Amino acid sequence: MVRYTECDEKDKYDDSNPKNIEDYGKKMIGHTFRELYETAKDGEILRFVNAVRESGYDYAETHARPEFKGGMGNLVEECYFGYKANSHAEADFTEAGVELKVTPYKRVKKGFSAKERLVLTMINYFDVAKETTFEISHLWMKIKLMLLVWYLHENGVNDIDATVDYVQLFTPPADDLEIIKGDYKKIVDKIKDGRAHELSEGDTMYLGACTKGAKGSDRREQPFSVTLAKPRAFSFKNSYMTYILNQYIRPGKVTYEPILRASDGLTDFEDYVMCKIDRYQQLSLLELCKLFAISEKQRKAKNLEAMLAFRMLGIKGNHAEEFEKAGIVVKTIRIDENGKIKENMSFPCFNFVDLSAEEWENSIFGDYLRETRFFFVVYRKDFSGMLHLCGSQFWNIPYADLEGDVRTVWESTRDIVREGRMAIHIDAKGTVTNNFPKQSQNRVAHVRPHGRNREDTYPLPEGTCLQVTQGGVYGWVDDTRYTKQSFWLNNSYILSQLNRRFLLK
Repeated sequence: MVRYTECDEKDKYDDSNPKNIEDYGKKMIGHTFRELYETAKDGEILRFVNAVRESGYDYAETHARPEFKGGMGNLVEECYFGYKANSHAEADFTEAGVELKVTPYKRVKKGFSAKERLVLTMINYFDVAKETTFEISHLWMKIKLMLLVWYLHENGVNDIDATVDYVQLFTPPADDLEIIKGDYKKIVDKIKDGRAHELSEGDTMYLGACTKGAKGSDRREQPFSVTLAKPRAFSFKNSYMTYILNQYIRPGKVTYEPILRASDGLTDFEDYVMCKIDRYQQLSLLELCKLFAISEKQRKAKNLEAMLAFRMLGIKGNHAEEFEKAGIVVKTIRIDENGKIKENMSFPCFNFVDLSAEEWENSIFGDYLRETRFFFVVYRKDFSGMLHLCGSQFWNIPYADLEGDVRTVWESTRDIVREGRMAIHIDAKGTVTNNFPKQSQNRVAHVRPHGRNREDTYPLPEGTCLQVTQGGVYGWVDDTRYTKQSFWLNNSYILSQLNRRFLLK
């Protein structure tokens, strides 16, 4: 079937031909979404647009609202390609097998990144549990050929006034597809185990099971368990979308070394990686430095142990393609002679004003832990103080710990800031203590300073100030600002999450 968007012969496209759909889509490049709408309205490309406007419905204004998730995608479907937006199971262009996805990207310090994950399709727990292979899955029907439409999101500019920058057909490359299949299996296996309520984006690498629902309290039934689970959708993670943008879409690619290729006969990527690290078990830090020709200057670097991990994986630099795509964070764990860990695990500083306006379900810290998978490289000191490699493991925070102890610490901190209850005490020696959750008060997490010094501060929410008490002559200069803080995971908690084999002498 050929769809016509105007009477002019040059403006039709064949919805059974993927390349023709892409060529037609590229005509959007350089135009704003508002222009696409105005052209459709003025040319009566979509008669239903005028019909709803006559009934008092402002199409453009409604689709431009930030809370209208997918508003730009719907606009492109209806005002440019000329079909009614829907949630049908099949691909948008059924005959061509092409799925249309409109997605934003943003400027960052070092270039550009995806603004958000790409939601692919809702997960029906009952249907997914019946699927026997990835190749016949509903998900594969949605991702095997996608038309990606990219636009630049800029703060202060409504997305409807953003310009379409890139339009391109995309299929996950073979190397990526092997890992996506592994991610799919992990998600489905958890559902089949009756643990859909424990799904987390941190479980997987490129493909995630993100939460979807108008309210954080929304729940759905699942097979094999009476416990209700959050509504979720298959999605490509933000890190993977960033990689797609910078490697496959934008010109001037920056490439990273891969750990493996699909032709390597991958069975499980994570097992493969850990086995490569295990080959060097028991070698000391010094022996590893000599083995991989690490210079004296490099040996002084803070990231020495992480650098060695990449060398063990066959990577010459400090970035692995698969880790970049998956947003995997490498963390070095050092176990002391006494079998304990000295250091807590830190995270980026939080902004007091931003924190006070957040809710847990969409919080920066909560989302980071939900979505991030960590790669622990574990060393242990011998009685002479020399570090020896124990091995490695992949880890993401368990659902129960995230929604239990971590949430408790986060909400307590948020409420203290939001309600203007931040209090500090300065003793006679000038030592400052505050009323944020302490390590001794929670099994998993706590809050502590993370600024360069006491004067490295963030402003407090408008209308709030520090409650300062003094035990001597020392005071606080500006009670509308406070030293930067961050959330930390307790060292004892991290120790409890390590593979038991690392703790054996």
